[in-house]
Amino acid sequence: MSRLVSTRAAVVSATLGALLVAASMLVPLVLEDDVNVNWPPLHADWDPRVSALILPAVAIGLLLWIYLPRLAATVSWGRLLILGYVSTWVWTAAVALTEGTQGLSRTYERRQEYIYDAQRVDDIGMMLQTFITRIPFDSVDNWYVHVAGHPPGAFLIFIWMDRLGISDPFWIGVATVTLSSTAIVALLVTLRALGSIDLARRALPWVVLAPTVVWMGVNGDAIFTAVAAWGLALLALAATRDRHRIPLAVGAGVLLGYCVYLSYGLTLLGILSLAVLFIAKNWRPLPWALGGALAVAAVFTAAGFVWWDAYPVLVERYYDGIASRRAYGYWVWANLAAWTFTAGLAVWAAFPAAIHAARRHLPAGADAAVLARLAAAAALSIVAATLSGMSKAEVERIWMPFTLWLVALPLLLPQRWHRPLLLSQVVLALTIQHLVLTRW
Repeated sequence: MSRLVSTRAAVVSATLGALLVAASMLVPLVLEDDVNVNWPPLHADWDPRVSALILPAVAIGLLLWIYLPRLAATVSWGRLLILGYVSTWVWTAAVALTEGTQGLSRTYERRQEYIYDAQRVDDIGMMLQTFITRIPFDSVDNWYVHVAGHPPGAFLIFIWMDRLGISDPFWIGVATVTLSSTAIVALLVTLRALGSIDLARRALPWVVLAPTVVWMGVNGDAIFTAVAAWGLALLALAATRDRHRIPLAVGAGVLLGYCVYLSYGLTLLGILSLAVLFIAKNWRPLPWALGGALAVAAVFTAAGFVWWDAYPVLVERYYDGIASRRAYGYWVWANLAAWTFTAGLAVWAAFPAAIHAARRHLPAGADAAVLARLAAAAALSIVAATLSGMSKAEVERIWMPFTLWLVALPLLLPQRWHRPLLLSQVVLALTIQHLVLTRW
């Protein structure tokens, strides 16, 4: 997988990514245009801070950079899954806690977040029946930003947390890290099912140390990322195993169907789902998966929430709010610059190799093709999302369910580049964490 691209193509691609980021920063300044985020293109504030709390994160990041590739190459499959989960949890927590306990709790202390409204729900059935009527700005007792902006599947997660007694913002953050860290386990399962255990081993350090870590522990989209990843993992297993194919496919459909009730934009997971079946060259799980997804839709509809009725109301709310002040002409491309902070220029450098690998007629299960085609489906989802106009800024968190499938692309670059590029991901994550204060 190491000689699929020339040095020149990789450097040109990474340079284009860097220029896109620079343009997204400079255009608002030069044109004196308010793009309605405080530190374009990120939804963040410029807030450099240095304290002793950075030292554990730096130490952990360097230790993971040194030892994670070696451990991933040698441990058994079961231990590899544990290694992926534990290292993800520790690294995510370490980065967040550079701000002290506020690093995990700050987001959940805001009224705009799910937990504020979750603590006001006494009757879940009534909440579902009246959910749509409380989306518009002009409705009496309307939902706050995040609840209104998503279907109630997302809200239900935080209501259930509250019912379980997880109501303190810090412990909600801990629960989020604990749930979201399972995403890497699902990704490894998918890569092994569609490719090989070697592909899963080699991908692990890139996924753990991706700059997405800055956002993974501190917002609901991190949980969405894990649910989506497990849905795709079950679908990959259903497509590559004869045993238990039907229950695996139905389970995949239930999880992916639930994703549509976590975020309206996660309907784009359909692209990744089809990519999984295409790579496996097996379409037999599709009707069973569709059945599982339709069952989820039927339950929500019967409970009183009709997705297709809610979406137009959400669009109206979206454009009554901040979206009307965020120009499509800027954000349609600046979104990709914001996304670059979560993926890193290392991923940009790998794009030419990925395009080459995705187009080659490689044998079924060839690792380079599996990685490249999953990434191509994720990239297509991101492009569709930005063209839709329903993602204007904040994509550093919104697109994490898709970004997860792109961050291992540097594997396609020459082996001698891997160590410095992997270190660049650690440095980028720590730099973002300490120079800007992210809103989510």
